Amino acid sequence: MTPTALFASPSLSRVSPAPAVRAPESLGRSGSSGFAFPARLQGLSLHLRPPAMAGAPPRGGRGGGPRRRGGPAAGGGGGNGSTIAPEDSTALSRVGEVERVTKETNVHVKINLDGTGVADCSTGIPFLDHMLDQLASHGLFDVYVKAKGDTHIDDHHSNEDIALAIGTALLEALGDRKGINRFGHFTAPLDEAAVEVILDLSGRPHLSCGLSIPTERVGTYDTQLVEHFFQSLVNTSGMTLHIRQLAGTNSHHIIEATFKAFARALRQATEYDLRRRGTVPSSKGVLSRS
Repeated sequence: MTPTALFASPSLSRVSPAPAVRAPESLGRSGSSGFAFPARLQGLSLHLRPPAMAGAPPRGGRGGGPRRRGGPAAGGGGGNGSTIAPEDSTALSRVGEVERVTKETNVHVKINLDGTGVADCSTGIPFLDHMLDQLASHGLFDVYVKAKGDTHIDDHHSNEDIALAIGTALLEALGDRKGINRFGHFTAPLDEAAVEVILDLSGRPHLSCGLSIPTERVGTYDTQLVEHFFQSLVNTSGMTLHIRQLAGTNSHHIIEATFKAFARALRQATEYDLRRRGTVPSSKGVLSRS
């Protein structure tokens, strides 16, 4: 049986099956990665944007990614206490894809907000790969990041451009933000460390970062780059983000707790609120980056 990929048209409320296209090997995809992203063909990007929701959340709410059975989601409640829409494999996925190419870096990012926690990340910065794995696993996002940069100088440019691209992909995947919870709040412990993250998908970029990381490096990763990562992501996604360290003495634990808390808060904010019935979660009636 020929595998299929999902292609969407802005004029259609449902997706229709089309033959899958094998991605070029140059992008570094693995056939066993488990990703369900649309393929890139001859240098062209295929972007999926959900159509505007008219009066009710889309059927399936959590999009057209792999169906998840059992657990809290099956009962209509998200793991963070949020409400998510009933599952329906015919609904559109919220996928963002970005390529950012400069003289310093070449970054390719895809993110599926309605994924199952699959990560395929190769950034040239091992510790950052580990943190992006946390973003995927605990946010239940499918995250694909391939990056090459001037890491022979240091990790600064790659760290920044990867975060800028992830923020832009989030912006695209969120679309008009109709029907989502918008706000997220989660506190994650990791042994002696505990970090609280509060965020608002408001369209207004702001970062307040209260981390106190005791060492200058974790492995080869400069710990100053943690705050810079989130500042860059906030700038392009249009997100208000507050990070507060409640406890912690181990640098690795503090940073990892931060990414885990961020992932869970973002998951909560991007999930659908059934009671909102597809309306924009703002008294102004619009949430935008501009």
